[in-house]
Amino acid sequence: MGEPSREVLVVLPTYNERATLPDVLSQLLRAVPEAHVLVVDDRSPDGTGLLADRLSEADPRIRVHHRAGKLGLGTAYIAGFRVGIAEGYRLIVEMDADGSHLPEELPGLLDAARECGGAAIGARWIAGGRIVGWPRYRRWISRTGTRVARIALRSELHDLTSGFRAIEASWLTRLDLDSLDSEGYGFQVETACELERLGCPVVEVPITFVERTGGRSKMTGGIVLEALWNVLRRGWRLRFGGMN
Repeated sequence: MGEPSREVLVVLPTYNERATLPDVLSQLLRAVPEAHVLVVDDRSPDGTGLLADRLSEADPRIRVHHRAGKLGLGTAYIAGFRVGIAEGYRLIVEMDADGSHLPEELPGLLDAARECGGAAIGARWIAGGRIVGWPRYRRWISRTGTRVARIALRSELHDLTSGFRAIEASWLTRLDLDSLDSEGYGFQVETACELERLGCPVVEVPITFVERTGGRSKMTGGIVLEALWNVLRRGWRLRFGGMN
């Protein structure tokens, strides 16, 4: 086990991820031994939080932040950002705890973020990126959502909804975290576009996205509608509401 450092903090939001969390943590810390991991658990009914506590007792690189209930993906990441910034980490990583993001691809994301001095996003919809195990309708939702967001928000990115990212903490300090109000997956679109707007260098790195093998997907119609509404709302403000 590598010596813990303040170089990398991986934020793992969890809600009923008991089936996948141990393997994800094991593979993650094998791929990036110097990383710290912050599990942000929303009082999972399946006992994910308690399992995370046991894993943290066995490995000082892991710690757990327990929240009062299911408060949403966006607020979980904001909580992790605040910890990473306050404690002086250089790079903060967003990553799913369900096994859909391959830990062995994280070193490449970290290297890309360091090289560009900004953010590296793991992209599925660029050359070299791919998806394993998704039905056609999920592909259609993701690709259509990204196209709509790119047009509405004048973004140059190809995978705005990707949740596998490494970001220089110095850029996160420039975000108005209190103004980020997407609770679901729209948070990824919101933060990517805000970083672009601030002038943050953003590179996209091809990844393989694997459909979860355990637990249940958190994607719902309500989450899709929230993301769409926030994209259209921000697009309107961008054009007519005084956003730069």
